[in-house]
Amino acid sequence: MSLFKARDWWSATLGEGEEFDQGCLCVGDVDNSGTGHDKIVVGSYMGMLRIFSPHANKSSEGGPADAQLLEVQLQNAIIQVEVGKFVSCSDLLHLAVLHPRKLSVYSISGTAGNVDHGDQYQLKLVYEHNLQRTACNMTYGTFGGVTGHHSLCIQSMDGMLMFFEQDSYSFGRFLPGFLLPGPLAYNPRTDSFLTVSSARLLESYKYETLAVATDAESRQDPDLLLKTGGKRLTPDWTFVLGEQALDVQVPSFSHSSSSILVLGERNLFCFRDNGQIRFMKKLEFNPSCFLPYASVTDGTTNLLLSNHTNMLLVYQDVTLKWAAQLSFVPVAVRVANFPELKGVVVSLSSDSHLLCSYMGTDPSFFSTPKVDAREVDYEQVDVEMKKLQRFIREATRTQDILPKTDSVEDMSITATVSSSLDKPSQALIQDVDGLPVPSVTVQVKIKAKSALQSSKLSICVQPPLAVTQDQFVLEPMGVGSTKEVVFSAFLNGRYPPADLTGDIIVSYLSPTGVPRVLQSRFSLPLALVCVPSSPAKTTKFKVTVDTNQPPVDLNSIFREFSAKTEDKDGNSLAFQLLAGAKVTVLASKTSQRYRIQSDSFEDMWLVVKELVQRFDQRFSKLGIKDFKKSFSGPLPLQEYFLSVDNHFQMRVSAQQYQDLLSERAVQFRAIQRRLLTRFKDKTPAPLQNLDTLLDATYTQVMALAEAAEENRALLEQAFVRLRSATHLLVLLLSLWQGLTPDQTAILEATLLPLLQDTPQLGWEESCDAAVSHLLRSCLSRSPKDQATSLAHTGGPVLGLPQDTTRLKKHITLLCDRIGKGGRLTLASEANVQVPAQVQNLAAPGGVEPIPEVSGDGEMEPPEEMTKFIKKKQPSKKVKKEKDSKEVSSDPSEGTVQEEAGGTGDPIKEAKKEKKESSKDKKESKRDSSKEVKEPKEEAKKESKKESSSSKEKKESSKEKKEKDKEKERNEAGKESGDKKVSKKSSVKVKEKKKEPEAAEG
Repeated sequence: MSLFKARDWWSATLGEGEEFDQGCLCVGDVDNSGTGHDKIVVGSYMGMLRIFSPHANKSSEGGPADAQLLEVQLQNAIIQVEVGKFVSCSDLLHLAVLHPRKLSVYSISGTAGNVDHGDQYQLKLVYEHNLQRTACNMTYGTFGGVTGHHSLCIQSMDGMLMFFEQDSYSFGRFLPGFLLPGPLAYNPRTDSFLTVSSARLLESYKYETLAVATDAESRQDPDLLLKTGGKRLTPDWTFVLGEQALDVQVPSFSHSSSSILVLGERNLFCFRDNGQIRFMKKLEFNPSCFLPYASVTDGTTNLLLSNHTNMLLVYQDVTLKWAAQLSFVPVAVRVANFPELKGVVVSLSSDSHLLCSYMGTDPSFFSTPKVDAREVDYEQVDVEMKKLQRFIREATRTQDILPKTDSVEDMSITATVSSSLDKPSQALIQDVDGLPVPSVTVQVKIKAKSALQSSKLSICVQPPLAVTQDQFVLEPMGVGSTKEVVFSAFLNGRYPPADLTGDIIVSYLSPTGVPRVLQSRFSLPLALVCVPSSPAKTTKFKVTVDTNQPPVDLNSIFREFSAKTEDKDGNSLAFQLLAGAKVTVLASKTSQRYRIQSDSFEDMWLVVKELVQRFDQRFSKLGIKDFKKSFSGPLPLQEYFLSVDNHFQMRVSAQQYQDLLSERAVQFRAIQRRLLTRFKDKTPAPLQNLDTLLDATYTQVMALAEAAEENRALLEQAFVRLRSATHLLVLLLSLWQGLTPDQTAILEATLLPLLQDTPQLGWEESCDAAVSHLLRSCLSRSPKDQATSLAHTGGPVLGLPQDTTRLKKHITLLCDRIGKGGRLTLASEANVQVPAQVQNLAAPGGVEPIPEVSGDGEMEPPEEMTKFIKKKQPSKKVKKEKDSKEVSSDPSEGTVQEEAGGTGDPIKEAKKEKKESSKDKKESKRDSSKEVKEPKEEAKKESKKESSSSKEKKESSKEKKEKDKEKERNEAGKESGDKKVSKKSSVKVKEKKKEPEAAEG
């Protein structure tokens, strides 16, 4: 609460819903009373003209009505009002009112009343000018040095200055380079006009220059050559402001302080009459209006400056002298003299508040009570200090980034899904392939535990599901009040959804004004998207789930579908998706197996998820804690990759449509330019079939736009199907390896990094980056590879790949690593011990990771290895690996590069690898460790081992090692057979070739 205030002397509210601006207020002795006391004239954009003569309210019976002299409703909006000597044959003051298309000059006269009602005031029109152009603002003065009366200058919206000498029109001039109108002011000392152009220049035009310039009516474009007599209009001087001006004022009450004041959006400028700047004041607020007035000190200028923080500031040049608090943001400020008080500040707001105030203070009479003098108890202070230090330690020990929320929430949300479907259905689509589309009602109950404001509730469901209303604006809620919201959910597309859960988000303001968000989740029933049907005997895709409990009757699990099914034994149950394929669930009579089969791989997801969830709920209710479920069959990666390829093809088509649309749009604009040139030509020329070409191009653009829109809908459908297939793959992986919920969440976040596709970032590149990160970190082969990959920073920019081959290889490798016992954890990166030999990778002789080539995945050896490799290398036969795969020597890539003959299921090959003998494993491990070593690292290690031996001993041991290495390689080549090396072989095979040559050199 500010001590300095604008003390309210008189105030009034001018109507309701009226708007005002800086030109709508002026003060002066408009009724020519002769006392010198001012009246307030206010005009509104609604055309209401009011005149007030304020006086202090000495009794509560009076008010603004007693001070109002006149109120007239004019026909047009009032832009500006001014008081001056506008009639040639009279020295009295008259009122000039500027309308958008008219200038009116009125005389105000008062008649003394004979009764207690007071004087009567009348408004009489003296003359008016109808304007040919829409007016923006006006100014007045003794133009050309003529004394005794005032002339008027009006600036139009298109940059024309129109001059009026009383009741006659003088001339009009266009401002050069005009774009938007700015503030206008007249300087009587130099007989010039000041304005601020749209180029943010302060420009000064002499009246004499304007009078002799080219006539405005003779030419509309100032850039054209002169057709009549007269000079080209140029400003007398200009100054670059660099910002838009709000107002320009020329105070003329003191010749010693002759200056021009300009109020900008961020600065206050003061100029001399010749355009030289006197000073500039940088403002730390957004100003709204200002007014210079007479100063007591000679040579200085006082001014009132108001801003958008409801402050009225008094400056003497650049020094702040006083600051007063207002109750609104003024758009116009004037200083007036009234009978009871002189120098009253009159301020007007944009929403019809008129205030007459004076500067003052509002002192506070509160006195601070005396503090009781007492001795300090040091033991109590010590106990309190230890307690505070314990709180500080506990607060600094926590590592949470986000602040802990209160244990008690401000509100509670309860969502209840109806157990029965709606009758009638609220769905927008009545039926899909002859099957009626149902809807289900969801009831949300909100209970407030404290007073809440600005509450909004949003409903979010996954496409193609939809709700009848997804936004609710809640009324302010008191403590303990409840609010219920009801809506219906239904299927609104021709394909099944990937998720039947929905989110409820409530945003509100807490009692302390802090914005909060509360979220809740609800699950929609399976019956919303499918109906019972007859089982199918032959299908394309099958999934088998094993359990460790006796077989369960399917009718007891799916009770809402059992009443309409044909099989009463509970061994089979079929679901016909409303916008998809038929899914059949078969239960084995002898074993604990359940088979889910369908003609569509993606459509099985919802049924498999519902089956697994209902198994968990059933056995948890029975109290069985050791219930386990598993998946033993091979992972359906090939079926999953069909969904990946379908989605990728839709993205490629979308990009192609975008490129074609861009080409056709360029062509369309080029034809338009040609046609426009032909039409503008004064001599008609043949169109040369340009119109036919324009129609054909337009037809192509429309056809491409419709095809792109259709492809966009297919892309959304493909992404939802891809999400369903990915959810099913994640579930099968978790059942196959018995993953924990945390590991399953990591896997799901890896394979589903996006909730929706965008042209800038798609699923393929995001999933590839996430899978590659897991392969480099927690699923890498050794801690050394993991540490090397962690030291490898940076990466390529994500973008649409050329194909999905690389992504498929990475997903296959991910499943292979998980199948071999890989651990999914995000904490392994922080816990891994970095070996000493890779701690300083940038040091000479260290292991430098091989960069990965973007595109086809071909590898290149590092620079340090190239000096051991000859340019022309004869082909040699190398050992064929048993699993027909090679591990890349780049640990940061973590991919398996298959050779030309290596095809087959990666899961089966992983099982075959487990059956190898321990001897073969040791040999292959020894060979691979030798191959990964680079020449510099081998030389470094050998030098450490041979530091104590003589020079001859070093040479003999080195030759012996090379001979043993050649002998082992030859034996391995004889046993495994010969094979030609493909052009895209891995770096390890290249190193095998080059080691003998390096030894020879």
